[in-house]
Amino acid sequence: MNRVNKRKIIDTSLKVITYIASFIAVIILGAILFFVFSRGSKLLSFKILVTDYHSKPYRLETTVSAKGLSFENPHIKDAYFSENFGFAVKDDYTLEGIKTIRFVYIDDNSPLKTTINEQGEKSPFKEGFIFDSTMRAVLEDESTVTIFSRYGAENLVNVLSDAVGIQTANVKSEGGGIRGSIITTLYLIFLTLIIGLPFGILTALYLHEIAPQNKVTNLLRSFIDMLTGVPSIIFGLMGAAVFIPLTSALFSNPDMKRGSVIAGALTLVVIILPVVIKATESALSVVPKSYKEGSLALGATKTQTIFKIMLPNALPGILSGAILSVGRVIGESAALIFAMGTFIGDKISITGRSTSLAVHIWSVMGGEIPNVNLASTIAIIILIVVLALNMSVKVITNRFMNKYK
Repeated sequence: MNRVNKRKIIDTSLKVITYIASFIAVIILGAILFFVFSRGSKLLSFKILVTDYHSKPYRLETTVSAKGLSFENPHIKDAYFSENFGFAVKDDYTLEGIKTIRFVYIDDNSPLKTTINEQGEKSPFKEGFIFDSTMRAVLEDESTVTIFSRYGAENLVNVLSDAVGIQTANVKSEGGGIRGSIITTLYLIFLTLIIGLPFGILTALYLHEIAPQNKVTNLLRSFIDMLTGVPSIIFGLMGAAVFIPLTSALFSNPDMKRGSVIAGALTLVVIILPVVIKATESALSVVPKSYKEGSLALGATKTQTIFKIMLPNALPGILSGAILSVGRVIGESAALIFAMGTFIGDKISITGRSTSLAVHIWSVMGGEIPNVNLASTIAIIILIVVLALNMSVKVITNRFMNKYK
């Protein structure tokens, strides 16, 4: 076999291996996407985006006796109507995909018009409330019977047909939404970029335009490159050891020792700094040297040239780095578990604890019964945002390249 034929066999073998490896990678990626979308699309809705995660518990009580009362059935599809109490319920699912009983109709004259919250205050009984765990109904002979939510809406209505009152019942408002995690993620993006971008851009300007290009500068670049390969959980340990005590002392808030949004944002700043620095240096490198030389030849100072010529022309590349940083912020979880904790909050502040979307996935999957459907729904939202960011990077890069063709 001559050398040419041997080379052709080797090239063909390498091509076949490449095709097989690519095919396997596509199959695996497709299987992951199929699993996520098939499980998560069931719960995906606008309601889950705007609803709090934690539901509010209430105690339901009968204000008057239901003996002799009769209400007109509104005939709601798939709902069971209690004629003597004037409400309709149906078997439904919570936003987290858990089977439950939901109140879908309440007559204006129903004896069940008020509930009592945790503070003992009366509040109106609303449609959309969920029957939670147990209900004790009073029969005509003044005996009581316990009704369990796990037996379904039809059983609830059937038992109440012989009841004249409800002694106690546990109900709650809708929960299971991710509104708080979305707001927290937006806070993290804003705080991380507003702190991290100036430091990263100025560092890149110094390394590329001001610092002498010697072994020390190259060593600094090597350290920056090394930071991009450090596992994010290491940054999380740094956040717990440095930024949590720092922010707690800065805001004089001892509760922040358990983590906070601002501590998480500062941790993310350190994580994205290498990305911003490298992106900015790369953007500065592709600015034509003639721009810089022409500015200096016309009498502009070095500082004026940097901030009025180099930086504006490098802006598209810098924006690309910023968008990539946003994607890193959205997808980060390990570091934030240490810096912010895993408490899913609904009342969001930069000095309080909460979770990002990525940490929310970790939280719902870390319980005794992992909620795969809800985790997949959040994953779909993250994938959509990351896809939009990647497309934005492509658009910015293409416009930037076309500008200098």
